[in-house]
Amino acid sequence: MPSKRRLRWAAVPVGIASVALLSGCTTSQLHGFLPGFVDDGTPATNHTDMVAGLWVNSWIVLLVVGVLTWGLMLWAVIAYRRRKGQSGLPVQLRYNMPVEIFYTVVPLILVVGFFAFTARDQNTLETQYENPDVSITAYGKQWAWDFQYNGEREDNSDAVYSMGVQAKATGDGYDLQDVPTLYLPVNKTVQIELRSRDVIHSFWIIDFLYKKDMYLGKENYWSFTPTREGTYEGKCAELCGEYHSAMLFNVKVVSEGEYEAYLDSLRSAGDVGDISDLSRLQNLSTAGTEGNE
Repeated sequence: MPSKRRLRWAAVPVGIASVALLSGCTTSQLHGFLPGFVDDGTPATNHTDMVAGLWVNSWIVLLVVGVLTWGLMLWAVIAYRRRKGQSGLPVQLRYNMPVEIFYTVVPLILVVGFFAFTARDQNTLETQYENPDVSITAYGKQWAWDFQYNGEREDNSDAVYSMGVQAKATGDGYDLQDVPTLYLPVNKTVQIELRSRDVIHSFWIIDFLYKKDMYLGKENYWSFTPTREGTYEGKCAELCGEYHSAMLFNVKVVSEGEYEAYLDSLRSAGDVGDISDLSRLQNLSTAGTEGNE
């Protein structure tokens, strides 16, 4: 009994130290150093917290399994080492049913658990809004992006669009000033239809912690709600040719007023209508001038 009491009292300072250590973590550390959060913990989208939680909790479980495995390996090395005066192999452990059951059940629980939580979150991520506030079609092309902001008419005659060119290389990377920019209104439900003009691309907004592939002749959809204003970087996450690394874009999450003002600027520029032509518009801008090949 006294030993058990001592163990309980020893657990108190350990628990206090753990709480103090965790409370001292920054937002970035608590979310596994993933992008998509600011200092006050505000996520970039309504799904960012969920994705980060799946990531962090998975690593915690894996770390616990790793520590236990390393501990058992170290214990076996020390406990069953060859002693002085011994020769030959140590006593071998065979057909120990409790151990074999343990080695079978624990991995099974881990696999089923990871699958269940991943399937649950993926189902949420893949659920599409039936009547989103904003409907956008994003076209991937070698090696840039076109964005069409769909209107209310079925033929999209009231839609507006912007067409972009690939990023220009600089001495230490790429110039992001003239890359295509996708505008999104904050706190509005958004559905993006993803299409390709040529080969397989992958639409990735880094801070949104999710990406989806774009196929020629097949539509793919992504629904979410941006929850924080700001400028985010995006890129193609599927090797798609020689200038894949230059297939960059920006995302600006703005107020509803700024979003509507941007759409008005596209209308004023004459960029109105449906750009659903899926020919290989390789690196053509809105004005129809050729970009960098």
